[in-house]
Amino acid sequence: MPAATFIRGWITADPRHGQIATLATLLAYGVSQLAFDLTAAQAVVTIGTALAVQRLGDWWVGAPWRSGAKSALISSLSLCLLLRTDDPVWAAAGAALAVGSKFLVRVGGKHVFNPTNGALVALLLLTDRVWVSPGQWGTAATFAFAIAAAGLAVVHRSARSDVTLAFIGAYAALLVGRSLSLGEPLTIPLHRLESGAFLLFSFFMISDPKTTPDSRAGRIVFAGLVALGAWYVHFRLFRPNGFLWALAAVSPLVPLLDRLLPARRYSWPHALSLPHFVWRFPMTRPIALLLLALTATFATASPAAAFCGFYVARAGSTLFNKASQVVLARDGDRTVLTMANDFRGDPREFAMVIPVPTAITREQIHVADAALVAHVDAYTAPRLVEYFDADPCARVYPMAEAMSVGRMQAPAASPTFADRRAKNLGVTIEARYTVGEYDILILSAQQSSGLETWLRESGYRIPAGASAVLGSYIRQGMRFFVAKVNLQQQSALGFSTLRPLQVAYESPKFMLPIRLGMVNADGAQELFVYTLTRRGRVETTNYRTVKLQTDVEIPSYLKDPSEFGKMYRAMFDQHVRREDMRAVFQEYAWDMSWCDPCAADPLSRDELRQLGVSWLEGRPEVSRPGFGRGMSGGQDVFVTRLHVRYDQAHFPEDLVFHETGDRTNFQGRYVLRHAWTGPMACAEGDTYRRELRARQGREAEALASLTGWHLADIRRRQGAGPVAPPADPAADAAPWWRKLWK
Repeated sequence: MPAATFIRGWITADPRHGQIATLATLLAYGVSQLAFDLTAAQAVVTIGTALAVQRLGDWWVGAPWRSGAKSALISSLSLCLLLRTDDPVWAAAGAALAVGSKFLVRVGGKHVFNPTNGALVALLLLTDRVWVSPGQWGTAATFAFAIAAAGLAVVHRSARSDVTLAFIGAYAALLVGRSLSLGEPLTIPLHRLESGAFLLFSFFMISDPKTTPDSRAGRIVFAGLVALGAWYVHFRLFRPNGFLWALAAVSPLVPLLDRLLPARRYSWPHALSLPHFVWRFPMTRPIALLLLALTATFATASPAAAFCGFYVARAGSTLFNKASQVVLARDGDRTVLTMANDFRGDPREFAMVIPVPTAITREQIHVADAALVAHVDAYTAPRLVEYFDADPCARVYPMAEAMSVGRMQAPAASPTFADRRAKNLGVTIEARYTVGEYDILILSAQQSSGLETWLRESGYRIPAGASAVLGSYIRQGMRFFVAKVNLQQQSALGFSTLRPLQVAYESPKFMLPIRLGMVNADGAQELFVYTLTRRGRVETTNYRTVKLQTDVEIPSYLKDPSEFGKMYRAMFDQHVRREDMRAVFQEYAWDMSWCDPCAADPLSRDELRQLGVSWLEGRPEVSRPGFGRGMSGGQDVFVTRLHVRYDQAHFPEDLVFHETGDRTNFQGRYVLRHAWTGPMACAEGDTYRRELRARQGREAEALASLTGWHLADIRRRQGAGPVAPPADPAADAAPWWRKLWK
């Protein structure tokens, strides 16, 4: 039989074949192109455990071995796509739960929970060591179309396209309806519908024919309930992974829907139309080939600005915010937001308007020391590491020292009358405070036009387009934090620059509003977000979080700070272009109780407290003198540094975060290797010279790949390299004193 005929027959005979092929392809794509946080060990453990548990279950119920191997393979591949953990034990537990639930949790001979979904929800409830990254796929339209096309073929073959299409339609209607009611542009719901996580769930999880209702009417009702539940989790509880939680919550209703709306139960087709030898072909062979292909994939895988509010200035002045820094300390629903900004322009008075999710009292507002943010920035800064080659003839191993590199900046009426006027415009001045050099108002409003009018009448010019964005926040019930600089108070306090503002509040929303910041933005914007959390690394749920390329050897001429600054900015530009400016970049992630070595001293317990870390109270301080320097940082504080360049076209909605259980350390680290320049009067010296030239060539190519610079220009700057000429035997034989005054 021709190979093409065999493959076509194999795929069309059983919907599970197409699903296995599609999931395996997606996994290979995610590992090789999207740098999934998935190790080869986790993949092998997950697939191996799933197949082993399936074999045990088949033996228990007396079924033949290959009867359930395909379903086990589908569940394990789905877990590899979704489940993230730094402990293979939990990966094995997830596979065992997924496959074991098919045998243990049944009603009327039918599965209750989708195996993969049930395992994921159970693990999320049981431990903090696992997480799901909903933003890992991004929103690439071409990739989304490919998933949709492949998934539609799979669900059509399994006669479950109705539940998929009903879910997509219901959830899309809820998203569009919400955006229309809030006055948001339709680019926001469209951005959410382009999510790869949404499409994967629609085509490969909710469509499982063994866990959906038997009747078409029941499946449509089921899809609508799941869509409503996901919408509620995302936009009322403000929690990530709403699809998973909703499906788990609605699945127990399937037996009731089957009873109310009975129909013939689905069963996987038998491949009687295929040649007999196809079905006698052992399952172990394709499984072995799949594991081999995945192993090969892992082996070759390569891993100026607006703020969260906007600035309003007195008429006649124009302000541009070119770079912003934000520190977010998050514990449960508690958030402390520290805002440090690079102001442009010189108005006599101006203000920040920042949406906040809840009312704010005087005690929840503070003015921080700018040195706190600077310290977090220095501690998480990309590092330049130097290694010095030893004398190849002396056989001395090199020593390394770390050099801290700072952050690369982007060219970055009377009160009574005013209160009455504000009330007439539907604006409520809920509170008025003076904190440090800031006069602060907490406002709420009934409509954006009233708030816009009040700000204009109070002497502030609202950027064009701000009214529509204000309206969407007003409809969400958010307040507005207006911080006006009191120049007289600033002068009396003796501060020449504006200090960071801090706001502490409690809300399930773990997000940063950036849409207002793009209203008066002058081009693409830069934002640095430093998060301090208890469990682990923070990532965005609605955009891809991508790690910067690190541990790269670069030419030694970049040691000069200005040269390294140019290189780092060019490298970031290159990363932004590769991701089509649709990703958030991770520059640092580390347990703050230690570092090895530190780019700066870890933050002290008192500094962490001032930034909002409240969970260390009463705990002993950790000290690890064997690692790096200054090991007196806080315990159970994990810091993540995120860097994003954004504009309205590529970032239509606010940044939404979630805390993962990932405590894997990561830092932007770039290596300089200085050549030996002394005499080399040995055979090893000739070998060293040849290897050095080859190494310098690799460094030049790596730098060109990182930055997009021309290779010829790099090699010209690099020169021939500081390679010492061959030693003169006669000179080495001269008396030692002659060398002193040569």
